[in-house]
Amino acid sequence: MKKLSLLFVAVMSAIFCIAQPEIKFENTTYDFGKIKEEGGKVTGKFVFTNVGNEPLELTNVRPGCGCTAANYTKGAIAPGEKGYIEATYNPYNRPGAFNKNIRVTTNEPKFLENDKATPHMIFIKGEVIKRPPTEFEVAGYDKGSGMARIKEPNVSHNVMNSEAVNDTFYVRNFWTQPVTFEMEKPLEYVTEVSRNFGSQLNPGQEGYIVLKYDASKRNKFGQVKDMVSFKTNDSIEQVKRIYYAMNIKEDFSKMTPKQLKNAPVCNIDAENINFGELGKNETKTEIIKVTNTGKNPLIIRDLQSSTSLYKVSANMMTIPSGGTADITITFKAPGRSSTQNGTLDIITNDPNNSVRTIKLTAKVN
Repeated sequence: MKKLSLLFVAVMSAIFCIAQPEIKFENTTYDFGKIKEEGGKVTGKFVFTNVGNEPLELTNVRPGCGCTAANYTKGAIAPGEKGYIEATYNPYNRPGAFNKNIRVTTNEPKFLENDKATPHMIFIKGEVIKRPPTEFEVAGYDKGSGMARIKEPNVSHNVMNSEAVNDTFYVRNFWTQPVTFEMEKPLEYVTEVSRNFGSQLNPGQEGYIVLKYDASKRNKFGQVKDMVSFKTNDSIEQVKRIYYAMNIKEDFSKMTPKQLKNAPVCNIDAENINFGELGKNETKTEIIKVTNTGKNPLIIRDLQSSTSLYKVSANMMTIPSGGTADITITFKAPGRSSTQNGTLDIITNDPNNSVRTIKLTAKVN
């Protein structure tokens, strides 16, 4: 009887091992050949067969980068039946050769038994023939869209909080009709200084607008992002935007020797925070302490995290002499395995060290 039992177990184990789905691709590489950059998106189709003896399901089809998008057979594919995966590539603004992968996982045993098993890989490749330059690119106006454009809508500056800077923005009307430019929702700290045209640009006309950014009115420190918008009658893009990336530092140059002697001093008990290993979507909190060893109150001007995965708060923003504040850093792990590095800038009114940068790291399994 014992021998029969062992034989039964062996037979059932063999059947279990044999009964499983199995994917087999007709081709694992789709070659688009030469395609035109301006020709629009192209799609390649991968056909596969379930050569196993149990229903097959695609559990994840993940492009290797944002350049590809995948559409595929949903639901169970019976033994001997076919399925497909479609991969789409957008060649616009991507001249030259390309070779992209798509990772495919299924309900095959190796994936059920090990969530880190190597996925099936399929590939798309080809060469994008560069398109002729547009009239906008020839004129140097390749940013934005529409028939009226701003030549360079992005500016960045390192400034003191006592300073103001002027920037000249060149604009051009490529349309056959006049285009009006009117600033909407004016900001207190960004004002129009001048322009060399009236309320509108005539067809084919190029002009400029000078804007003044006054950091003394911004009342912010550290990395600051702002946007100014102009309302137009452009038939394609009605709102034209200008983007500021400012690094605003506090100006301590007018402090007297006595004020500097009595100034606050920022001391931090850690310069690196390692959250260790976390599971996907897990949350963990760490606390660092900021102590004022100076004579006057230490003011935390701002707490700036380089990534939204790290949320930061303080139990007090003004620290008296000899006092200590707790800075709470909460990390929310994303839903994928990765190492997440970041930084926290603690900006204070310490004249000798106004920006303290804390390195942050976490490993998500």
